[in-house]
Amino acid sequence: MNRDQMNQDQLDTILAREDEIIPSSGFLARVMDKVQEEAVAPPPIPFPWKRAIPGFILAAGVLGWGTVETVLYAIHQPAEFALPNIHLAASITEPMQQAGWVVGALAVSAASWVLSRRLAGRF
Repeated sequence: MNRDQMNQDQLDTILAREDEIIPSSGFLARVMDKVQEEAVAPPPIPFPWKRAIPGFILAAGVLGWGTVETVLYAIHQPAEFALPNIHLAASITEPMQQAGWVVGALAVSAASWVLSRRLAGRF
């Protein structure tokens, strides 16, 4: 205990010799300017809960209805599970035509993205 007291006394002596901390010039003025800006600022816009609640209720109803329908479908299904027959196209033109549609959709998406970036001034 004596050793702890000695360390405490030394610490008190060191802290007593420290100079007083003085804020830099203009610090108080900047802080008071910020305080006044916050006091004058309008309050934040509250979230429109009254308008959002019907959407939440609708979403909960759709999810609940989907769950009930899924359970009823699972109950009324026969015990056997069979995969549907998949018919592959014998011709090569049909898959190429589908690939063309995919490439076209990707091109339209990329063009709309580039246009929106250019209009926003970020491209």
